[in-house]
Amino acid sequence: MGSVKIKRIYDEPSSGDGYRVLVDRIWPRGISKEKAQIDEWMKELAPSTELRKWFQHDPEKFPAFREKYLSYLEENETCQKNLEELKERMKNEDVTLLYGAKDEKHNQAAVLKEVLLKCE
Repeated sequence: MGSVKIKRIYDEPSSGDGYRVLVDRIWPRGISKEKAQIDEWMKELAPSTELRKWFQHDPEKFPAFREKYLSYLEENETCQKNLEELKERMKNEDVTLLYGAKDEKHNQAAVLKEVLLKCE
């Protein structure tokens, strides 16, 4: 069984990353597709534009963001499909969720990791 990790897209890729999935809606500034070395871009899994703009990576808003984002994931059929794909992939290999935010604790990848681990 593979594991799930989160990592900033700006950090160097490593052999231990396994399947690398970008979970941002917008391509991260200043990084080329070659340097990113992603296997897939699941922009549909990212928070909605409205939710992202409301949150603005404010740590104080994170508990509310987490709840709103979990509801968004649950209600969105495409998100559910993407999560199922990642769960299937985790049966055979490690998955690394990539994000662009500077805050390593308060971001959508942290919430997605929690969702994927809860389903194991």
